[in-house]
Amino acid sequence: MEFEKNFNTEEACRQYLFNLRWPDGFECPRCKFKKAWSLKDGLYQCVKCNSKVSVMAGTIFQGTHKPLTLWFRAIWWLTGQKNGASAVTIQRIMGLGSYKTAWTWLQKLRRAMVTPQRDNLSGIVEVDETYIGGDRPGRRGRGSEGKSLVVVAVELNDSSIGRIRLTRIKDASSDSLHDAIIKTVNKGSLIRTDKWRGYNGLDSLGYIHEIIRQSEEVGEDLLPNCHRVASLLKRWLLGTHQGAVSQEHLDYYLDEFTFRFNRRTSTHRGKLFYRLLQNAVRIEAVTFDQLKKNVRGIRLAKHYI
Repeated sequence: MEFEKNFNTEEACRQYLFNLRWPDGFECPRCKFKKAWSLKDGLYQCVKCNSKVSVMAGTIFQGTHKPLTLWFRAIWWLTGQKNGASAVTIQRIMGLGSYKTAWTWLQKLRRAMVTPQRDNLSGIVEVDETYIGGDRPGRRGRGSEGKSLVVVAVELNDSSIGRIRLTRIKDASSDSLHDAIIKTVNKGSLIRTDKWRGYNGLDSLGYIHEIIRQSEEVGEDLLPNCHRVASLLKRWLLGTHQGAVSQEHLDYYLDEFTFRFNRRTSTHRGKLFYRLLQNAVRIEAVTFDQLKKNVRGIRLAKHYI
């Protein structure tokens, strides 16, 4: 009821986006002047260069034909669900006319779930890999074909799980593993891995490398936190999305899982809503054709998890 009271008009939604995009006051994207006239059509006209600017221009809302009130309701509902939602569910709940619209909205929002210039993990970090994908013939373990290899990095806080990072890589070579670790973990951190040779050389990169050898007691889980996160990730993909996740777009589903997992202890639903909208006005606009054709990371044969 509080949400509906605060965001029941287009003007209220535009004002909220304005405050998120320009927290210190308006700034013209063209000339950086800090004063503008508010026009009746919802645009802002720069006093200096006279250029007209929409608060939605250059954000994920650019070019939308749907009201912001509907967008806000979808975001409020999405952030309030523990396990998220599939495009089919969003289409039904929001009363959208097509699956394409719901899928596009979710893909745009997933791109906003990564905070720009977010901090890397630090301290004690467990690192392991897991394969994501359905049953396919061929080798098992490192070297499996037709599946996506994901590096799972887990930050430990007093032996409990803190933040995580999930990175898709093309193979389990040293180059791929080292690159993923450099991009997600601060140097000087203690990194715990198994004795896979792909992790050799981390010490020379500025990390403290501790190898959890496989000669420990039989049955002992040597990297329990990584394995727990990997298990929850696979359960989420199969449960919420019924396994219907294209490998080409897997990176963005990993972003959503990371966003949710790292905020799993938050008791303030409004904060998740705020964080997602805050990121939504910071990232660049993207069209449906770009969502469909341009993928991040490694291209594989098109198949589903």
